[in-house]
Amino acid sequence: MPITLPDWQPSAPLQPLKLDWLSRAGVEVAVLRLDLLDPLISGNKWFKLKPHIAAAAATGADGLISLGGAHSNHLHALAAAGRRFGFETVGLLRGEAQSTPTVRDLQSFGMRLHWLGYGGYRQRHHPDFWLEWQARYPALLPVNEGGGGLPAARACVEIVDLAREQLAALGWADYHGWWLAAGTGTTAAGLVLAERGERMVHVAMAVPPGHGVEQQLPAILAEAGQCAAGYRLLDASRGGFGRLDAALAGCIRDCEGQADLPLEPLYTGKAMLALRAEVEAGYFAPGTRLLMLHTGGLQGRRAMAQRLAELAATCAAHPE
Repeated sequence: MPITLPDWQPSAPLQPLKLDWLSRAGVEVAVLRLDLLDPLISGNKWFKLKPHIAAAAATGADGLISLGGAHSNHLHALAAAGRRFGFETVGLLRGEAQSTPTVRDLQSFGMRLHWLGYGGYRQRHHPDFWLEWQARYPALLPVNEGGGGLPAARACVEIVDLAREQLAALGWADYHGWWLAAGTGTTAAGLVLAERGERMVHVAMAVPPGHGVEQQLPAILAEAGQCAAGYRLLDASRGGFGRLDAALAGCIRDCEGQADLPLEPLYTGKAMLALRAEVEAGYFAPGTRLLMLHTGGLQGRRAMAQRLAELAATCAAHPE
């Protein structure tokens, strides 16, 4: 059955962030909680999926086929959307077959899975990669890994509107910039497009330099006809995408304890730790007001829960 574009307009709360290191610096931060957008279709992934669902509806496709890993936030949101709105989904996964909480969710949501191995997954950038899968699933629209690109970035412009609508409730007349984690740069590009240079977008890269954010973000802006300005890139990767160390675990523990804000080690936790470093180094003047984007995507926390708990316990037993 051909897919239809759902008439769904979710919302997310904008909440003040109360942490001791922010108070000491005189810096105010409010968090846009995209993790609360929906119990399953969480975070920035919904905005990045919307244009692909619209394209599938416009072409009469029955659903979407995309790629990701065994803990992919993108595939989780896609499978949940397919289950919620009644369209077919297929996932092409990195590595060998394994059972993770995310994979079990994908299966329960009705997504059909194919494991490509590591070599097969590396072929995803080859120009002929999709030919085999389009022949196998001719009624499904292919979506590249993460669902990035200009259409997705333009959909992420809506995120800025969600936050601005709630500024008055915080007693804020304005704000000075954004802070967010980035894996591809697509969501960050959306914020830059929305702000048009009026406010700085601080982008904490969750992946090490050289893994694409530095290239993809300006490429999206150039395709949109906007100059590559209005943003700042910081390396928040901790030396590798999946690295979890005691400092990161301690930051997540402290933030959750003080502010009741759930974080995960791959994106949001790294962004928070990088923000703390910049605030404590005096980068932001007292009186600065920042909007922090909680991009959702808590699948990584499920995958690393035991290690995170062990390191957090170590931090608590041996504080600096």
